Amino acid sequence: MARFISRAREAVCYVGPGIHVEPARAIAQVARDLGPEMISVSLDFDERVMRMGFGSVEAASLLRTAGIVIQHVPGLRSALVIVDGEGFVFTPTPLYLEAEPRGQQAFNALRLSHEQVSEGMARLSPAAKAIAVARSDDPQEKSRLVSIPVEMSPSEVGDLQFQEVERSLDEAPAARFDLARQVRVFEPYLQYVELSLSGVAIHRHRLTIPPEIQRLGGSKDLEGRLRTTFELIEKGGKVSSKQLEDELNEIRSNFTRSLGKDRGRVVLRRVKPHLEARLEVFRKKLDAHRETVRTGLQQHLDKSREEIIGHYLPRTVGNPPEALLGQLITSRPSEEDAKDWLESCLDRVFPKAEALIQAMRLDIIFKDVTFETLSRQDFLEAVKTAYPNLNWDKPYSEFKAAGESAPEGDVN
Repeated sequence: MARFISRAREAVCYVGPGIHVEPARAIAQVARDLGPEMISVSLDFDERVMRMGFGSVEAASLLRTAGIVIQHVPGLRSALVIVDGEGFVFTPTPLYLEAEPRGQQAFNALRLSHEQVSEGMARLSPAAKAIAVARSDDPQEKSRLVSIPVEMSPSEVGDLQFQEVERSLDEAPAARFDLARQVRVFEPYLQYVELSLSGVAIHRHRLTIPPEIQRLGGSKDLEGRLRTTFELIEKGGKVSSKQLEDELNEIRSNFTRSLGKDRGRVVLRRVKPHLEARLEVFRKKLDAHRETVRTGLQQHLDKSREEIIGHYLPRTVGNPPEALLGQLITSRPSEEDAKDWLESCLDRVFPKAEALIQAMRLDIIFKDVTFETLSRQDFLEAVKTAYPNLNWDKPYSEFKAAGESAPEGDVN
């Protein structure tokens, strides 16, 4: 396209969603000889268009520097290039989605007849129409072109609009299109997944005995539970989450595969609906477990609290700590005084049943593959090991091909 444009001796008309650097540079060069008034450029000048890979703000800047006015046509996706009365309609390639097609089979343009070129320019914009009229030597042709209505209503890309698009792309640069294409090769196949249960292992909850109580002395009465920390719930019983944890591990094993230590687990996209259905059943079991625990948990906590108080109460009365004596108007604490003091100490560390129940949840996080993941040398081997019965050669070859960058000057 750049070579085609560089042959211009009269006028150039370019219409498309965006424009790349090489064609823009060629247009800027011929504008120096022909004058910018003989150049008509219409684009959908929007950062989203550039993020799709239809063109770049650098290319637009080259045109503006050459004094060429860029016309903005929102939603423009068709493309047209006309040089000295010879023109083509073509299909621009969104580089975010696919690489620029190459070779003899990469057919993406149609040559226009002389009449189609003239009429097309007359309908594109007032500037393009003026060029078409100026180029015609036939008075009747001129009259016909003048009578053709302009069908597009472009607006000039001003400094403010250009600066806003430029700033947006500077703050959040467009993705490298070759990397984005490589990532999309594996997106239909795999997705990372994290499954975890939070707050269900109530039987493993421990609280730290306040230091002022610890100083009262140890005991063998609650051996195994009462040291500097205390097991809130006795092992076993209805509040145990072991069955749920085992079931989630089974789901994780059946539907997902590990890619190795510290590399996460993946699920096949075609398997994901089955995994989500299974997790929905599991979530209902978790809700039922939560209600089961709700009915008896506070009694368990109250019992544990009573065991601690019952253990330390005689020691508190017989050898009252200074922290308790400092609050009394008598020389010795009564049993009620000692119990109130122990209660106040435990209030600071004992959880409420409802708070523990509310913390019970199933966390499900799906994440798409990233280029950093795919570019690791052992990624494909890890995938093959995880899914030995699937053929990964095709997506891997597509992955390699998607990363091939177009040579300089050959992006259009």
